[in-house]
This record gives sequence, structure tokens and C-alpha cells, in this order.
Amino acid sequence: MCICLLMCICVYLSVLMCICLCCVSRWKNWWIRGVLSLAMISGFFMVIYLGPIMLILVVMTIQIKCFQEIIDIGYRVYHSYELPWFRTLSWYFLICVNYFFYGETLAEYFGALVQREDSLQFLVRYHRFISFTLYLAGFCMFVLSLVKKHYRLQFYMFAWTHVTLLIVVTQSHLVIQNLFEGMIWFIVPISIVICNDIMAYLFGFFFGRTPLIKLSPKKTWEGFIGGFFGTLVCGFVLAYLLAQFQYFVCPVEYNSETNRFTADCEPSDIFVMQQYTFPFRVLSCVLNMKTVNLYPYQIHSVVLSTFASLIGPFGGFFASGFKRAFQIKDFADTIPGHGGIMDRFDCQYLMATFTHVYIASFIRGPNPSKVLQQLLVLQPEQQLSIFNAMRDRLRDRGILPPAILKHT
Repeated sequence: MCICLLMCICVYLSVLMCICLCCVSRWKNWWIRGVLSLAMISGFFMVIYLGPIMLILVVMTIQIKCFQEIIDIGYRVYHSYELPWFRTLSWYFLICVNYFFYGETLAEYFGALVQREDSLQFLVRYHRFISFTLYLAGFCMFVLSLVKKHYRLQFYMFAWTHVTLLIVVTQSHLVIQNLFEGMIWFIVPISIVICNDIMAYLFGFFFGRTPLIKLSPKKTWEGFIGGFFGTLVCGFVLAYLLAQFQYFVCPVEYNSETNRFTADCEPSDIFVMQQYTFPFRVLSCVLNMKTVNLYPYQIHSVVLSTFASLIGPFGGFFASGFKRAFQIKDFADTIPGHGGIMDRFDCQYLMATFTHVYIASFIRGPNPSKVLQQLLVLQPEQQLSIFNAMRDRLRDRGILPPAILKHT
């Protein structure tokens, strides 16, 4: 029901955007952009409905496409130099880095599955060494490919590939990390960036007069400020809707018995409704209310929305500067009216990084299931030693019931 409601809201916003685009003759070709926006947003919520596995596959697909678009720009610019192995090595390094990151994810979130499969145990135990060995092989291939007349350009493209990996692959990995913390940490950040894009466009379209930044001449202060307030409202309402459902708020975990991902838990305190007192007396008098009931996550959503609307657009400005440097309009022409996939996700990657840092700094606490997975990897005598230490500590604190103490 909640997903259907979210789809209706996004459809309404997209249709409103389409009407705005179609009603003005100077934007007569932009109806394509509006229709495709509607399709992409609807598809986004359909993927959410299909579950975490599908979301992970979509994120990885988008990552590969974004990587291809950036690498292809360098290839087109320097194609005439016939640099040996440039594209081959670029894709090889992409495979190596993905193996490193997603191997770490496999070890962290699929511990029960790893314990059952001997081949996976070997790969997980020596994962970092294997990753480093694969990278060294690529490094040696690059050195062997150096050609005297192209030294500088080859090192330039080597750096190009690694910066692209840093921007695209690392931050895609953070998107998936956010997903495992709970789907709400995946959905809300992505949705508020989309909302900010729509709100900034609408306010700029109707009220825009003052240019915001030279890198993007069509951006206006009116759109920037209107997008800020619109995003705050959007994030606050969306947080309220999603915080009511375990499916969205519980960490995504792999269930070895059913071989499926589950999101079943006792919601943490930030997803439990609490009563807050208005901080300002004047505000309580105006609203005729002294207290208000909110989910603490709604307060966190204000922080996320503030970042998405004030700092997030700088990801787009950065991409605009990059495209101007190479005198191109879009990263690619994958989506008619929108450009390439990277044109749609330039702000999303910056938002994903902030969300990950925010969770690690202010939200995440010890995870019992992860601790248990680490304990299961230990040798039996090590497990027994930890058991005895925990038993003694719990006994000293008076937590263990007498019935259990008699049997230990």
C-alpha cells in the first residue's frame, strides 16, 4: 500500500512536470523528458517492490553503465592516438575493484552462506590477497603496454580510469551498504534528490530570474531556494510514510534457512513514534500545540533533505564543469531528453556518500548478527573462551537467571 501511495505521489509530480513542459512552446521537445521521467520514477518503485536482490542488480547495472560513459569520453577524445590496451585495462580494473568491494559485502552479510560452502570460505579468507594479486596483474599489464611516444598520455588515462573507479564504483558500493542498513536509507536519499530536481525545476520555471552559477546558466536562485523548501517537505512526508513499515526500516539480512533476504526485526528507537516539545514558545502559541508526535527518523530526514538540496546540486555542477571541459552536452544519449545514465546520477553518488557517512557517524550501533557471524568463524576453543568470559560477565552483572547458572 505504501509503495502504491509513493508511486501515486511521484506520478502526480511527474505529470505536473510534463504539463509544465508541454504548455510552453519553447519547451515543445521536452515532453519526451517528462514522459521518460514518469517512466523512470514508476520503474524505480517497481524495482523496490521486487526486493533487495533486484535493487542490488539495478545498482550494479547503473554503475557499469556510468563507468562506460565516462571511459568512452576519454576514448573518443584520444582515440586517434591508438593507446594500446586502454579500454581492456579499464574494464579489467573495474572487475578487480568490484571483486574487492563485493567480496567484502559477501563476507559481511552472507556469513551463513559462506560457512556452508568450502569454495566460498577460501575466497573470503584470502579475499584481500586475491584482490591485490588481481590488481597487480593489471598494473603490470599497464607497465608493459607503455609506448615511448605516448608515456604522458597513457599515465593520464591510467589516472582517468582510477578516478572514475573512485567516483563510480566506490560510491555504488556505498549505495548497497546503505541498502543493507534498511531500505529506508536507500529509498529516502534517492527520492529526495529526485524531488529536489523536480522542485528546483518547477520553481525555476515559474519564478526563476536570478542566475545561480555560470557552469549551469539555466539554474536560478529562485529554483535553488524553492527546491530546498520543497525537498524538506517531501523528505519529511516520505520519512513518515516509510517509518511505519518493518519492510523498510529493518536491516536487510540473508536468511540461510529460507535462502532469501528478510527485513524482520524489532524497529530501533528512531523508527518508534515519540513526543517532542516545541522548542520555541512563540511557535507553540501560533500552532496552538505544545507537543508533536514524530518519528525520530523524520528529524534525520531533515538533515538528509538539507544536504540533498544545498550540497547535492554541486554534484551536478561538478558534472557540468566536466562536460564543458570536453565540450560535450551530455555523457551519452542513453535516455532521450535526459542524456546518459551519469547525467541522472551525478547528484545521487554524492548523496549516497553523505548518507553512508551520516549512518556510520550518528546512527549505526553494534549489530548482533554480524558479531555472531564473526564468532562462528573462530576456532572451537576460541568460541569456548568467549562463552566463558561472557558467562562470567553476565553473572557478575546479575543478568543470568539462577536456572541457567545451575547448568553452567
